[in-house]
Amino acid sequence: MRSNIDNKTSAIRLPLLSGYYSMYGHVEKLAQEIKKGAASVGGVEVKLWQVPETLPEEVLGKMGAPPKTDVPVITPDELAEADGVFFGFPTRFGMMAAQFKTFMDATGGLWRTQALAGKPAGIFYSTGSQGGGQETTPLTAITQLVHHGMIFVPIGYTFGAGMFELEKVKGGSPYGAGTFAGDGSRQPSELELELAFHQGKYFAGIAKKLRGTA
Repeated sequence: MRSNIDNKTSAIRLPLLSGYYSMYGHVEKLAQEIKKGAASVGGVEVKLWQVPETLPEEVLGKMGAPPKTDVPVITPDELAEADGVFFGFPTRFGMMAAQFKTFMDATGGLWRTQALAGKPAGIFYSTGSQGGGQETTPLTAITQLVHHGMIFVPIGYTFGAGMFELEKVKGGSPYGAGTFAGDGSRQPSELELELAFHQGKYFAGIAKKLRGTA
């Protein structure tokens, strides 16, 4: 599904994909806002996908994880159909969760053909605490993008004053949108959701420029 001209609207269609893993729903909420932000840019279409779960239901139940939503499960080859990709995941010891790493490990076929080379990619994430990996998690995840030849698109400080908020607990960094999950009971704040919306919108604008459709 590459960018193409829609005969009915004569508008450029830029398909983007947001693939994520979310155990307790925090990353999924960020993904929903990123989708809204990207879709607010003219001509952009966004599909949400979740990566396969690797833990058995019994284990997830003991961990208190809620049932998965009906968002489709992605296969590696479907990454090649998008003109840009968001990757979202929770943190495990300063790196992406094993479920998402397992999915990335299954993209060897795409790596051999460099099917993802030149595609823009963005990263979003959740951590349990303020020192739990809001920067190290996306930093260590960039290696996955590098080997595929993808173009990492950080948000920098384009969110403006929201990036400098000190009175409220706020996840996220120049690398991308983020949230704090705490013990799992804390939900993304309004400011964190606004940052996710901004990331989606900002990324979509960059993707359009890279495709020469802006």
